[in-house]
Amino acid sequence: MTTQNVDRRSQEGAPGATDSGPLSLPDPPVKNPGADRSPGDKALSAQPSTWVAWAGVAAFLVLLMGILVSVVTDSFGRAWYAQWLPTEFTASWYAEAWTRFELGHVILVTLVVAISVVALSILIGVPASYALARRQFPFKRAVTALFLLPVIIPPITFGIPLATVMYNFGLGRTVLAVILVNLVPSVPFVIITMTPFIEQINPAIENAARMSGARMRHVFLRILGPILVPGILAAAILVLVRTVGMFELTYLVSGPGTDTLVVSIFRAMTSAGGSEPRPLVSAMAFLYTAMMLVTLIIALRFVNPTQLVARVRDGDDE
Repeated sequence: MTTQNVDRRSQEGAPGATDSGPLSLPDPPVKNPGADRSPGDKALSAQPSTWVAWAGVAAFLVLLMGILVSVVTDSFGRAWYAQWLPTEFTASWYAEAWTRFELGHVILVTLVVAISVVALSILIGVPASYALARRQFPFKRAVTALFLLPVIIPPITFGIPLATVMYNFGLGRTVLAVILVNLVPSVPFVIITMTPFIEQINPAIENAARMSGARMRHVFLRILGPILVPGILAAAILVLVRTVGMFELTYLVSGPGTDTLVVSIFRAMTSAGGSEPRPLVSAMAFLYTAMMLVTLIIALRFVNPTQLVARVRDGDDE
């Protein structure tokens, strides 16, 4: 092939050659069918499962609000039998419930039990969570599965043997017995909550502290402590709610003077064949709900449990 033929072929294939064949224009860009659609049109074309999910959430909220409104209205009403609303409203049911069932003492016992269970569960559960997250030992999975049992099985299954042990040691119907039996599901609950939280913390932080001469106690209190505060607060909130609402274990070992609020409500409903006025029980139920809401609002003021994992991951990424 000569040099002239090469030059002629290169000229024919050049972009600016005038003797080439018909020009081929590029294909027009494919337009996205949904690009010009408004948000309202996109919402209308949502999948049916989305509408079903929202309908279920709406139905749940409506039923929940209906129950709450019914209880509150019942606690303030009199002679509510044939009408949609009570014929008369009064706050005397709350005063009567407060004096008849000694709710001041009951609420004090509930707070003492709840705070004690939360403190002991954190003191026992956090070090155990650290050991499970950082140490490797034989039968580690079996130990972890063992901690799951008090959380997933019904409390009544192990509550009766626990109550038998408490009565045999002379601790039945005491505040100490109520605290001890509530620790059985609460400590594993803290361990299950805190172990994944600790596993996401970079071990290089602890190794650097140890290389600098810090002892394990100082590493745990001064370095890991501030990092673990959000997780500890979240676990404390969950244990607090679980303890205040724990009925089965508390009912088996409590008695007059050591009942928590939820057990007192049950005793009021079943005393003398359920002869207590219904508004009286509704007033106690509203006090219980209000106490739980106030506790949750105060606790969530300091920590948002849904952001715990994100905080840990952000810290690791940095």
